[in-house]
Amino acid sequence: MRLIFEQVRTGGDRNFGYLIGDRELGEGVLIDPSYSPELLVERATVQGLRVTHIVNTHGHADHTEGNATAVSLTGAPVAAHPDAPLRPDVALSDGHELTVGALRVRCLHTPGHCDDHLVLCELGHDLLVTGDLLFVGKVGGTKTEADARTEWGSLQNLLESLPNETTVWPGHDYGARPSSTIGLERKTNPFLQCVDADAFLQLRSDWPDYKQRMGLR
Repeated sequence: MRLIFEQVRTGGDRNFGYLIGDRELGEGVLIDPSYSPELLVERATVQGLRVTHIVNTHGHADHTEGNATAVSLTGAPVAAHPDAPLRPDVALSDGHELTVGALRVRCLHTPGHCDDHLVLCELGHDLLVTGDLLFVGKVGGTKTEADARTEWGSLQNLLESLPNETTVWPGHDYGARPSSTIGLERKTNPFLQCVDADAFLQLRSDWPDYKQRMGLR
């Protein structure tokens, strides 16, 4: 097994898509093809990979926009949480492991930003594709206080289950860097330093002023 992992800028609102594959067995998956499915398919072709699945971290249009084109170019089924609005061909429930050649990608249900949100963890190399749950220095938006509390719980579950060396690969380039680690986010992400859900909610409320004080974009 030789890992292929590529982060691809796919347009939109600084969206990222991803290619994960096994070079030796020649299989790969595309994650959130978004606005540039042709580019992700091209990268898979260059790497000599047969695309087995089109995976969505969640059902928001800026992450699923490229599904139809990616399917037409590869013939691969769409895989997502069973509650995803587009009704995936392959349902990825919490704990499901998607096999990509000799690689195993574990799907973790992380609601909050939306009900069908998943993060994807490649187990052999500690790679975590976080979609819109966790960004570099930030977290995903929520519509209601209840959603924000749910997101807090999802974040805490991740922090409790993953080692610090796990690398974080978000769905958008919203931070100071295009990627991070769980350990670095623990130390530097203000939302992950909140002591409880109430503090998390207060920071969300204060976020515009906090960004201005800290000089964040």
